Amino acid sequence: MSLPRLLCAALSSAALLFVGLTVTAEAADLAPLKVANQKSALKVLLQVSGELEHVPYTLDFSEFPAAAPLGEALNAGAVDVGGLGDGPYVFALGAGAPLKVISITHLQGRLTTAILVPKDSPINQVSDLKGKRIVTTKGSIGHLLVIKALHEQGLTGKDVSFTYLMPSESRMVLESGRVDAWSTWDPYTTVATAQGEERVLISGEKLLSNHLYMAATSQAIANKRVQLDDFVARVDRAWQWVNNHPTEYATAMAKVTGLPLDVQLAAARNTHLERVEIDNSVIQGLQKTADLYLSEGILDKPVDVSKGFDPSFNTSARLAQAQ
Repeated sequence: MSLPRLLCAALSSAALLFVGLTVTAEAADLAPLKVANQKSALKVLLQVSGELEHVPYTLDFSEFPAAAPLGEALNAGAVDVGGLGDGPYVFALGAGAPLKVISITHLQGRLTTAILVPKDSPINQVSDLKGKRIVTTKGSIGHLLVIKALHEQGLTGKDVSFTYLMPSESRMVLESGRVDAWSTWDPYTTVATAQGEERVLISGEKLLSNHLYMAATSQAIANKRVQLDDFVARVDRAWQWVNNHPTEYATAMAKVTGLPLDVQLAAARNTHLERVEIDNSVIQGLQKTADLYLSEGILDKPVDVSKGFDPSFNTSARLAQAQ
């Protein structure tokens, strides 16, 4: 090789080494990202899809049994980012949480959310719920489904009696006869219907947006933008992977949740996940939910949900799709 070529090769190697050292140094300076994890879902998702590999910062996962306590942790600044459904996110904003939606994933599936009743219940349509007792988690997507279903029939939340419990307690209460219906989400819906003790009164497939909002605190957006951009892209790629690998995902989730593999597999195969951009139609849709909560007295003051979105993260989502 001629001397000029040798010099060029040496300079190129030095330049690459410098860039590599710079990236490594920058990665070492990145603060840990505190992730709110509901029932291990996000951690398992990233792990099984390979997206926990080569992360240039530390991911600290905290476990929560449902969206309501997860929203409270975001509100308190105990975590940086976490996933919430429509209802829980509005509830968090109504509590004054300094949050912004940075990513939206649409879950398409018949049993993503549903109101369940015992298989031999005389309740056969939503209007039959008038005067009945319904168990759900306060401020959850299940809570929102009941309210929306009632409004479709000209009823309100005042026409039923609510019992607020975590999902782990709710099915026992339903089967004991202390309540008449249970409004919940997957995989609880799949478990109940697969075992044949409960049936679906109505699903949220058409009543709800079935969006999963990835929300981050304003402080995290200001101080951990690099980590959040990378995290959003990883989660988006992971969901795309799940669409094509439901068996692998279900197997990994079954090990963590303890649910039967066939239940997890049914839930995975029956749910398709798509990226949704943050735009005016999404914001207006969530505003209707906030206004509905206000009319029900669930919120004690109006909430402008437009302040709870950051469309600048659409760029990192597009990058994930391209990859």
